[in-house]
Amino acid sequence: MLASMSDVEPLNWSDPGVTEFVPTGTVTLLLADVEGSTWLWQTQPEQMTAAVAQLDRSLAGLVTAHHGVRPVEQGEGDSFVVAFTRASDAVACALALQRAPLAPIRLRIGLHTGEVQLRDEGNYIGPTINRTGRLRNLAHGGQTVLSATTSDLVLDRLPEDAWLADLGVHRVRDLPRPEHIMQLCHPDLHNDFPPLRTSDVVVAQHFPVYLTRFVGRETQVAEVQGLLGQDRLVTLTGAGGIGKTRLAVQVTANTTGAFGGGQWYVDLAPITDSALVPVTAARALGLPDQPGRSATETVLRFIGDRHMLMVLDNCEHLLDATATLTTALLDACPGLTVLATSREPIGVPGEVTWRVPPLSLANEAVELFTDRARHARHDFAVTGDTAATAREICQRLDGMPLALELAAARVRALTMSEILDTLHDRFRLLTGGARTAVRRQQTLRASVDWSYALLTEPEQVVFRRLAVFVGGFDLNAAQAVAGDGELHPHQILDLLTLLVDKSLVVAENNSGRTRYRLMETVRQYAMEKLGGAGEADKVRDRHRDHYTAMAAVLDEPFTKESLRVVEQAETEFDNLRAAFGWSRERNATEDALRLVSSLQPLWLSRGRILEGLSWLYAIPADETQYASRVPRAVHARALADKAMLASVISAPDTLEHVEQSLTIAREVGEPALLLRALTACGSTAVFTPDMARPYLAEALELARALGDTWRLSQVLWWQAFTATVAGEPAAALEAGFEGRRLATDIGDPFVARMCRFWGIGTAQMMQG
Repeated sequence: MLASMSDVEPLNWSDPGVTEFVPTGTVTLLLADVEGSTWLWQTQPEQMTAAVAQLDRSLAGLVTAHHGVRPVEQGEGDSFVVAFTRASDAVACALALQRAPLAPIRLRIGLHTGEVQLRDEGNYIGPTINRTGRLRNLAHGGQTVLSATTSDLVLDRLPEDAWLADLGVHRVRDLPRPEHIMQLCHPDLHNDFPPLRTSDVVVAQHFPVYLTRFVGRETQVAEVQGLLGQDRLVTLTGAGGIGKTRLAVQVTANTTGAFGGGQWYVDLAPITDSALVPVTAARALGLPDQPGRSATETVLRFIGDRHMLMVLDNCEHLLDATATLTTALLDACPGLTVLATSREPIGVPGEVTWRVPPLSLANEAVELFTDRARHARHDFAVTGDTAATAREICQRLDGMPLALELAAARVRALTMSEILDTLHDRFRLLTGGARTAVRRQQTLRASVDWSYALLTEPEQVVFRRLAVFVGGFDLNAAQAVAGDGELHPHQILDLLTLLVDKSLVVAENNSGRTRYRLMETVRQYAMEKLGGAGEADKVRDRHRDHYTAMAAVLDEPFTKESLRVVEQAETEFDNLRAAFGWSRERNATEDALRLVSSLQPLWLSRGRILEGLSWLYAIPADETQYASRVPRAVHARALADKAMLASVISAPDTLEHVEQSLTIAREVGEPALLLRALTACGSTAVFTPDMARPYLAEALELARALGDTWRLSQVLWWQAFTATVAGEPAAALEAGFEGRRLATDIGDPFVARMCRFWGIGTAQMMQG
């Protein structure tokens, strides 16, 4: 089936005996080859001969098992082609080939779906096989890459435990269009590869998408681009609402292709804890928590020598943490360039600060005002009679983009002259004088003041109460937090709709459910109004209580319904952070501990182990300071949860410390708490099997008695781990199989993976 390689011993791969062949139509092609085959033949001929024989057998069986067919002579020396009528069969076959024991052979595999053409009786020609071959050439040995066409077809039909990693969009040699490339991953495979064998990434990652036109600033865009070509840290500074973020995004759009390692966007606006800055950067790069590594180390390892651009947006409230991260990144990653936005410089050596000016009053400001006004009223136009009025409006607003957009939204209800008259009344004291940073801030504040003054009293009440939300909110949350005895739920919906119409609240519907948010500058303004109204504490208490109640559902026995709550908690994570921070600020230690413990399923199932620990460590380190001020059960639960999370990342707490939770649990007499504490003690002692077994045995019996399937699957995971450490593969297999089945039944992929790894995969490896 495969042509022999020149100058080396032939591979002699046999025909798998397939008689059927799909000659035409839409098929998925699998194209694979052996990385470094010539070198392997020359350096390891005996091992290579045995491996090729094994590959012959594996290929014959796997192609048949997955309903694939082989062309008669298709192949290029050390490569082979298989065709499938279903993309899911192709992916399953590729995974099976990569998992087969073929050492020292390492296969590079590319998968693509498209229409095929025949040359003679059984060989493909045309763009589909060419594109598949080009994809294959990008991969490294042991790596399987898919085109976006194929990945879209199989996303919901992947083999068990498999997932797809996004490798970005790349220009591929000889192909007319860029290709969005995914990698097939599995716990049994090596998934950490160097960048693809191409240096040309063509799109930016995770940047905001704007539906409005970028207006003006051609000279400024070119100037910032020039700075990025010669300086590694450029910070765009200026007042809130001046357009720093929009300018940064436009600059990156104009430099697409200049950074081979890609362009990545990190938004720090929702973050209030400086310790989460590197965690946020890691999340923006698509990096999960990695046991034994800090978030900064994870980011450094990912960037390495890549030639890439990172945009750090909204740094002003986290300057120290941003300075620490950027210094570490720029020192360790010679190919990295950072473009930051902040109201003031970050303050590190080598930083170039570039102040973003207002829009030109001569034309840019009027053009922006006109464009945004047309969004508010489609028939809007600046005529000869209104041109002077438009120019004066822009002059009064000092060319500030946010102020112009807020003013433009008013054309639904006011004439141009009425808008100007209102601005004149409001800004009489803000015209003339030097254009200092303070004055520009006053102008922006005045523009929002004016918008706020146009609201009815109920609209003002709801607007300022919405300031406590971070990162967005849904209608239920708005009704719970912004409502009170005087404002009922149905009124909140009506008022929220009016605020959306007036451009003070943004409504988004990206996931099938409407979410709302305030622009950050507007949110800060609303927060000041909330404090001035003397109701900030009460509203923040309601905000905390709403999200604490949402999280408390996760503290019940875990079921498939709990997965929906976990997903909701992931969406609302910025608000959960804010609720936790408010509890700490109010010294409400009990509330803080209850919240962090309730989120244990989120910490585990969403890979947020380090963040969960950071919340627990943020509460006074000496538990004796608060043990007397919180219920003993809450204290014990926090101790147990901290120990469990620490054990997951192989940094276990001291057993003596964790046993405090067990002592309290036995005294309190709550079976669920006792189960939690026993599991934590067992996980902490897992590397000392004789100590761990009694805790886990008691926990196993108690979990079965309580019917708590989720906790039972966790106990079985740690039992499998303990048996593996003790060198008892049979016991590990027994616990692993049962634990994986239970976790899979209730929909917990994390515990299922842990059972599969420690109780099945590792045990089977021990057995040979």
